[in-house]
Amino acid sequence: MTEEPPAELSLAGSVVDKAIEYMMGQNVPPVAIASALLGGSLALLARTLGDEAIVGILRNAIASVQSGELRGGPEGTA
Repeated sequence: MTEEPPAELSLAGSVVDKAIEYMMGQNVPPVAIASALLGGSLALLARTLGDEAIVGILRNAIASVQSGELRGGPEGTA
């Protein structure tokens, strides 16, 4: 049984999904969209967390990329 995410996380995710959908519809390149979202996310984290906490989040993100988790399997094999 999978737990439902908190309501505020679902709302935030939905808003971000809609923003991405809108920008894709405006033919904004995916790398530009992702870069803007990442930059905004890091700026928000910098206002709310210490450097070590941000580094921990980034290390988790790197581990997810390296393990293939973001692509659905080990080393990106989906």
